Amino acid sequence: MADIIALANQKGGVGKTTSCVNLAAALALSKIKVLLIDMDPQGNATAGSGADKRNLAYSVTEVLLGECTIDQAIIQTTPGGYALLPTNTDLTAAEVELLNSPARERCLANAVAQVSSQYDFILIDCPPSLNMLTLNALVAANAVLIPMQCEYYALEGLTGLINTVEELRSGPNPGLQLLGVLRTMYDPRNRLAQEVSAQLAQYLGSKLFSTVIPRNIRLAEAPSHGLPIVQYDFGSRGSAAYLEFAKELLSKRLQEQRTKRAKKNEEVA
Repeated sequence: MADIIALANQKGGVGKTTSCVNLAAALALSKIKVLLIDMDPQGNATAGSGADKRNLAYSVTEVLLGECTIDQAIIQTTPGGYALLPTNTDLTAAEVELLNSPARERCLANAVAQVSSQYDFILIDCPPSLNMLTLNALVAANAVLIPMQCEYYALEGLTGLINTVEELRSGPNPGLQLLGVLRTMYDPRNRLAQEVSAQLAQYLGSKLFSTVIPRNIRLAEAPSHGLPIVQYDFGSRGSAAYLEFAKELLSKRLQEQRTKRAKKNEEVA
């Protein structure tokens, strides 16, 4: 079964979509089967993956509303080497319809369950708000990854999102865990960024990824070409950072699996 990770942050402009697209591509380079699900009506992850969001036969909208199967909507091959469940602005209207649906928060989870055995990782790009679309993503996921800039306003949003994860653990998704926080658009020359980064390390401990994504012009340029950074400029600092992050994430998940197995063996013994 796939490891399903929602990339979420209710604050926009923190590198969430950039991280989703580039993590997917970095994992795919290691021959890992990845599905990226775009749950943001802006469709930036869709465009950044090389798909035309204005000309989609099917999208996540039709999947959520039961108008097609998830297999029909998935674009199996993208320039980044991963599969894509695309979206566009139609998803905004679908959110309104979801509010009147039974088990409305489980529509995405039910669809993902049909294909999860086909992938190693499923990454979900959430919209920059805690709405019904984000709720669907968090209920479908088994872990949450929070990309954030090192600034004080971002710290306030982080607390709110962590509280939401805890609420979901007590309700519709008991298995949901906080995977960790990824520092993005980091400028080591900025004193404020250094201070916030130090606070994050103190507050989060092992939940703060060691890898830091730098501010990088090539990273900013790549989406306009419909390419992840590892295809647009493999030798750039942004590419190296996401490759390192993918390696760290894989190592972290492997260690967690080993710990879980050891704990289970102790209980059996």
